[in-house]
Amino acid sequence: MSTPETFLRLLQAPGPSGREAAASAVFREAASSFADEVEGDLVGSSTARVKGKPGDRTLAIVGHIDEIGLIVSHIEEKGFLRFQQVGGWDPVVLIGQRVAITGRDGKTVPGVIARKPIHLMETDERGKSAKIKDLHIDIGANDADDAKTLIRVGDVGVIAVDPLDLPNGRLASRAMDNRVGCFVALEAARLVSEAGGAAFDVVAVAASQEETSLGGAKTVTHRLRPDVAIAVDVTFATDQPGVTTGELTDSPLGSGPSITRGTNLHPVVSDGLVETAEANKIEHTLAAEGRGTSTDADAINISRDGVPTGLVSVPLRYMHSPVEVVQISDIEAAARLIADYALSLPADIDFNR
Repeated sequence: MSTPETFLRLLQAPGPSGREAAASAVFREAASSFADEVEGDLVGSSTARVKGKPGDRTLAIVGHIDEIGLIVSHIEEKGFLRFQQVGGWDPVVLIGQRVAITGRDGKTVPGVIARKPIHLMETDERGKSAKIKDLHIDIGANDADDAKTLIRVGDVGVIAVDPLDLPNGRLASRAMDNRVGCFVALEAARLVSEAGGAAFDVVAVAASQEETSLGGAKTVTHRLRPDVAIAVDVTFATDQPGVTTGELTDSPLGSGPSITRGTNLHPVVSDGLVETAEANKIEHTLAAEGRGTSTDADAINISRDGVPTGLVSVPLRYMHSPVEVVQISDIEAAARLIADYALSLPADIDFNR
């Protein structure tokens, strides 16, 4: 199964929280081929609207465009860079990684993340997990003045790694969390457009800043005033070593999208997604959340007077690492599910409870 070109372009574009412009440009370019309106906003979110019939109500499909990354916090005398996390990293996975920092004038500055060699560590240091403060970025600078010709404090970067095709229709890459959701939103809206439109306006959203503040979802939902929304994100694939089910529902790669039923998700939306999956024979799993979902759904749900919100997730291995793995068929099934749900929504559906 081949990987869609738009999805590959989304994965390859850098876009850590607050600096999503390159990835957002890919989203908007792809959306312009089918959407009636494509817009960006002041917080960095993008929207692509497919007008409905009669189009006086709106369904928002929200994936977040930002990824986790790094931000330069200090330039040492010898030209090494210290950094903070943008979003959440396990520092262990950063050691030895190549990075691409967007430096002065927007130029990409390559570097490597490193720490003191194990040979030079004291015995008690060797058994301890690395912390961000133990790591540095080497960009090959001679000294601080040399480094400062390329980099300023506050410049951001991402891990420099290309998507990797794996057998069985699987793909590894950084930024799957959550370019997956953005692509699903785009593809679902495209399928609705291809079908001639739904009873609702359908708006695909690439929301900014989910990994740090949920800021994009908060502001774009406030602006759009949707009548109903579906957040699209990734969830933990349960078919990797060390992961057990119980609190987690079984959702291996290849099992289709996961539909969450939870306390801050609207039962009419969640149950409607399940009914759509069953009616269209789309393989899926169910998940449960007794508190928040740790996704944009948590912000969308309480925007303005409240928005009936659902959550669809795609199984993902190795979350928040440079080697996140997905199965393309799960992504395609998630897009079909949401498109079918949008097309099945009656114009007069009542979400009051």
